[in-house]
Parts: sequence; structure tokens; C-alpha cells
Amino acid sequence: MDARKQARIDLAAVLRWSAKLELHEGVDNHFSVMVPGEDDRFLINPHRRHWRDIRASDLVEVDAEGNLIEGSEPPEATAFFIHWRIHVKCAHARCILHTHMPYATALTAIEGGRLEPIAQPALKFHNQIAYDDKYNGLALDANEGDRLADALFDKRIAFLANHGIIATGPTVAHAFNDLYYLERAAQAQVLAMSTGQPLQRIPQDVCASTFEQMQSDRDDQATRHLAEIKRILDAQEPDYAE
Repeated sequence: MDARKQARIDLAAVLRWSAKLELHEGVDNHFSVMVPGEDDRFLINPHRRHWRDIRASDLVEVDAEGNLIEGSEPPEATAFFIHWRIHVKCAHARCILHTHMPYATALTAIEGGRLEPIAQPALKFHNQIAYDDKYNGLALDANEGDRLADALFDKRIAFLANHGIIATGPTVAHAFNDLYYLERAAQAQVLAMSTGQPLQRIPQDVCASTFEQMQSDRDDQATRHLAEIKRILDAQEPDYAE
């Protein structure tokens, strides 16, 4: 299959699946991926369309100036400034997923909130999270996008104070796999904190060694995770790929 068509299908699949998992927020939040073979264009979900029934053909293509290349309506300004500046400045961020998913966002609302090493999924993100501890309002200019991109320069994940999170990756599969496990790790932490009991943190040396162990399986897990999502959608909602 043509790489551009495949990128559309993959992005549509994770948008639909994220809605099923309630990782979205109404008709806001945005997922993007660079157009394969291009360095000045990206695909992104259209402005304020619900993710529940999004199709590959609904995704819009935007250039480096925010101009609509293909699609019915360009993305909102915050989507363009956040996504494009990170795509430009972070070579590893071919795919960018920004959500206000509930448990991870709850951690961004805690003063000094951090993802703590208390559950195995959290170890996937050992030294991979940038924490932006200052909420600056809506990202309505390139400067704000650049500020977020600078924080993500050598990290896969960003926690945005009082806002939400950003997950990045070289492919849609990698970024979504991180997004999924990040929310699961955050959920475990919020539930543990709700007991009022002390958190049992995993020692840093064990965190580091487990993180390295996980890297050997990262590509396979991400690829198979997305393949399984598409297998289920192919059976239940095949129109996502149209």
C-alpha cells in the first residue's frame, strides 16, 4: 500500500480507538503525522470533528505555513502551532499525539506533579518525560510552539502543566503505544495516591535496567498493538480506512 495512504489509515485508526478509550475531550485535541516522503507537510484531524467516526479521507494535509493542501478545513491555530513547531524542531517526532486524557492530565494539575516509578508501565518512560511546569494559556503563536518543542528536544513525552500531555514517536504505532501505556501508568498512580498511603517507588537503578530491557521489545510491541487495533476496526468499523 502507498505510504501516504497507510499513514492516513494508521492515524484514523488511533483517533477512533482513542475515542473508544475516552482519551479524547469533546471535539478538541489533535493527532498529527508527517506526510511520508515530505518534510514540510503533515496530516492532522480536521477542525472540531469528533474522533468517533473519523475516516482516513477526512484527515487534512497542511503545509509549513498552515495552508490547507488537502481537506475541507484547516486545523485550529493551537493545533498548527503546537504540532508544526514540534515536527520542525524534533527529528524524532514524526508523529505527535496531544490529548487531555484524564489520568495523565490529573497529574499535570498537581503542583510538582510527576509520573512516579510505582508501576511497571511507568518504567517505559524512565528519563523520557519533559515537564513543562508553567501554563501559558493557549498556544496561539510560534513562540509557544517553539517553547514546547524545546522541552521535547530529547524526550518522547511532555507533561503540560494544567493542560494535558504530548506523546511523540517515529511512527503512529510508536506514539500511540506510548500514549496508551502512559495513561495506564498515570491511572495506576492516581488510584494509588487516592488511598492516602505512601507510594512504593521502584529504585532508580532498577528503573534504568528495566527501561533498557523494554527497549528490545518496543518496536514489536508498538507495531503489533496498532495491527491488533486495525484488525478489530476492520471487523467492526471498516469505514475508518476509507
